[in-house]
Amino acid sequence: MPATITAYALPIIHLNGTGAQSLADEYHAVYRAVDGASNALAAATCNARDFYPQGSAVWQQARDERAEMFRKLAELRAYAEAWMERASDHL
Repeated sequence: MPATITAYALPIIHLNGTGAQSLADEYHAVYRAVDGASNALAAATCNARDFYPQGSAVWQQARDERAEMFRKLAELRAYAEAWMERASDHL
């Protein structure tokens, strides 16, 4: 799912700033963590049987909220990718 923000404020890699390799490594760690969170969320139970006593509207709300969490993770993944790309241009 595409991120809702497509342009990020990215650093300028220069001699007095953080090194490109450090930035690449740090944001790659963020990317891996987001993948882990996404996999964990996908594996977590969200079943209609746990909601039906409250009515179908609550089940739909739970599904919508879950989808929104996946969108937020995708946005964070895109953010980390942008930083990794910026850093990799200077390696």
